[in-house]
Amino acid sequence: MSSIQLWTTIAVGGSFLVYIVIAWRSRVKETSGFYVADRGIPTVANGAAVAADWMSAASFISMAGLIAFLGSDGSIYLMGWTGGYVLLALLLAPYLRKWGKYTVPEFVGDRYSESVRIVAAVAAIIVSFTYVAGQMRGGGIVFSRFLELSVSGGVWVAAGVIFLYAVLGGMKGITWTQVAQYTVLIVAYLIPAFAVAQKLTGIPIPQISFGQILAELDSLSVEMGLKAYTEAFASRPQIDVFLVTMSLMIGTAGLPHVIIRFYTTKSVRGARYSAFWALLFIGLLYTTAPAVGAFTKFNMLSEVQGKAVDALPSWVANWQATQLVTIRPDATVINTVSNNPASGADLILNNDILVLASPEIAGLPAPIVGLVAAGGLAAAMSTAAGLLLVISSSFSHDLFFRLVKRDASDRQRLLAGRIAMGIAVLISVYAGINPPAYVAQVVAFAFGLAASTFFPIIVLGIFWKRTTAAGAAAGMITGLVFTLFYMIWTLGLFGVARHDHIFDISPEGIGTIGAIVNFIVTIVVSKLTRPPADRIVEMVESIRYPAERAAAK
Repeated sequence: MSSIQLWTTIAVGGSFLVYIVIAWRSRVKETSGFYVADRGIPTVANGAAVAADWMSAASFISMAGLIAFLGSDGSIYLMGWTGGYVLLALLLAPYLRKWGKYTVPEFVGDRYSESVRIVAAVAAIIVSFTYVAGQMRGGGIVFSRFLELSVSGGVWVAAGVIFLYAVLGGMKGITWTQVAQYTVLIVAYLIPAFAVAQKLTGIPIPQISFGQILAELDSLSVEMGLKAYTEAFASRPQIDVFLVTMSLMIGTAGLPHVIIRFYTTKSVRGARYSAFWALLFIGLLYTTAPAVGAFTKFNMLSEVQGKAVDALPSWVANWQATQLVTIRPDATVINTVSNNPASGADLILNNDILVLASPEIAGLPAPIVGLVAAGGLAAAMSTAAGLLLVISSSFSHDLFFRLVKRDASDRQRLLAGRIAMGIAVLISVYAGINPPAYVAQVVAFAFGLAASTFFPIIVLGIFWKRTTAAGAAAGMITGLVFTLFYMIWTLGLFGVARHDHIFDISPEGIGTIGAIVNFIVTIVVSKLTRPPADRIVEMVESIRYPAERAAAK
């Protein structure tokens, strides 16, 4: 066992042991503990759990890699995902917490009707499956490199651990596990970033020091067959940059597994403050990601530029074993680098390896390499657990309990939820082994689906009392079908031939158009159908204002 494998085993094994102990000590036997943690989570802890739930493998493993190859256009992920939390804190979190239900489909069912609840539950499952596929893939990548497993084997191991502590503790166990996972992932992300910043610039604060290398990075990138790092709209058309950013923003504010977190706080005020703490904790990583992307790309290009294939640094061979780094068979010297396998470049790198490989590329000691591996797994598994809980709750609480067995006991509902979670794990393992794109791109698809389904009908449900059940159902179905069809059509999934983007709109950005379609259809159908009952109007009125004001009305 190499020193890197030894330290990785220590870091990963130690962190896993902590997670499982927390899950075991937090195990629950009642639905309120399983789904909303008895609504007793302190705001700071809930903010850390929200941050861990949301800062998935896409944020930790893949985002900086995409920024490294997209350059300034990679800001779509930074602006979209952080901006979405502002929307979430202002528009949704306090009102949904005051409504006081377990799941987003339950809110939709109470606000509109039982038939709309079913549509929402199905949509929540589709969104969550899309999102969890990226997390399983991220876990598989970590295991494949550091524990010498195939990516497929790594996905299976990650899935088994996630299933164990998610089933044991439900939301209560997941929440406290995610607090520990946030601690691991943020420490694992920041320490290498500070070390590389000090090594390259002499200033150990990456957020302010990475600008020193940008001019040289531009030159290196062009020499190696890539676009200049700081050139705007070099990797994506301007319209697509706008649409992807907006899709990620409103998708954040409509994600079921994030929204459900605000049901776990002690009060409405706690929900609002949880959003603040989450944004602060998220900001620590997101202000560091551009520096990590720039530093890693600079180090990587500097080490391979003009080198003979047999003289490349050891990290290239290490990652070649995972098949996530490949060298053109007839290449003797590395003159061009790309992340596109069809480019014909001498060296092809998968975006998803750059953060995990960053300590090796920079020549940092083995303990830091092991820490980064533990952080990557913490990021992947914390989000995957939350997503599996959404799938479980949507099935057991919104489908099984409402449609199949209305008199189901707590024990039966928990059993149904855990069975659904197990089935979800198996399906998500397949999706993780056969993903349609890079981790961050797969996650962006989930945000687009959430943007086109949940965001419009939740916002209209809170702020427009005239919204009807027929309008909400029509809007959700139209938005979901439209967005899914475009993604399948442009990505070439399920046997469909791959097609070019229409008007330069990528599948990551189509969620914005889907949300607009949803808004239009919901409003038009609502205007053409009978207004909601008085009790619905009064219910909406009660969550729109503080308790005292609502009572006065």
